[in-house]
Amino acid sequence: MAAGGKWYYCDPTFGTTGGDGLSAESACSNLATVYDLCRDGYNDGVIFIGGATAYNPAAAFTWSKSYCHLVGISADLPGLGQRCRFVMLAATALTPAITFSGSGNVIANMQFYNEKAAGSAAGCVVVTGSRNLFQNVFFMSPVATDAASYSLKVNGSENVFSGCTIGQFTNPRTAASYGLWLYGTTTCLRNKFIGCEFLSWGYNADHVHVFVDSSITVVPWTIWFENCLFQHNATALTQAVDDNCTAAGHQIVFRGRDTLMVNSGVVGDVLTYMFCPDLYHATASGLLAVTVAES
Repeated sequence: MAAGGKWYYCDPTFGTTGGDGLSAESACSNLATVYDLCRDGYNDGVIFIGGATAYNPAAAFTWSKSYCHLVGISADLPGLGQRCRFVMLAATALTPAITFSGSGNVIANMQFYNEKAAGSAAGCVVVTGSRNLFQNVFFMSPVATDAASYSLKVNGSENVFSGCTIGQFTNPRTAASYGLWLYGTTTCLRNKFIGCEFLSWGYNADHVHVFVDSSITVVPWTIWFENCLFQHNATALTQAVDDNCTAAGHQIVFRGRDTLMVNSGVVGDVLTYMFCPDLYHATASGLLAVTVAES
């Protein structure tokens, strides 16, 4: 608001379809309607009021405007269970739920979920824009458990994800699916994850928290995970990070003393391009949590 843009209110619980969105009292219940009021490039934005009712888009949603923000107002839960919810219903049967192709946006305090039924791969969020900030956003695992389903798929550059949760403990993973999927020949550059949680559970060891696509060929290519938690429940994952990039010299950097991987057989394959501080970990394997038995 301090940047001078126009802001509009969306309230799926108490708003109306005919609301003008100019105040909380006259909030519109349809996010697409309010989004259409925003201007591209002017730091306009939507204040999304949380409540018992989620917003359920009737069609694929694309946030293509730049410097156009989305801020949820509800209990400031750390990554999980925000009541500012964007939910693609199973009957809509589309994937992904939303694509962020605009740049320079702030997306905060939101939850994104896709209830598309199993039968084919499904995804929740795709980010193709660059230099966006995602703060305290919950990218839930989709209901579909098919191989190549994902919570978050990133193709853009220099995006920052701070205090976000990717995945969940609600829907078990039963196939080779992904929490975060990084892809793009020359575009997926220098993305940063700070204080994020990567969560999953299930009895299939082939799910991975981070999947690096073989399509990435450009160098220098790097991604940072700073003080992040990678946690899986039930059968141990074969690996937490599946690195398929073959570009010599690319780097996957684990930074910070609070970086931890729980219930994975290994950090990733291959370790050649994965780095962590030698100060307290002799090798990347030191990032793995171990079971401590009482004596």
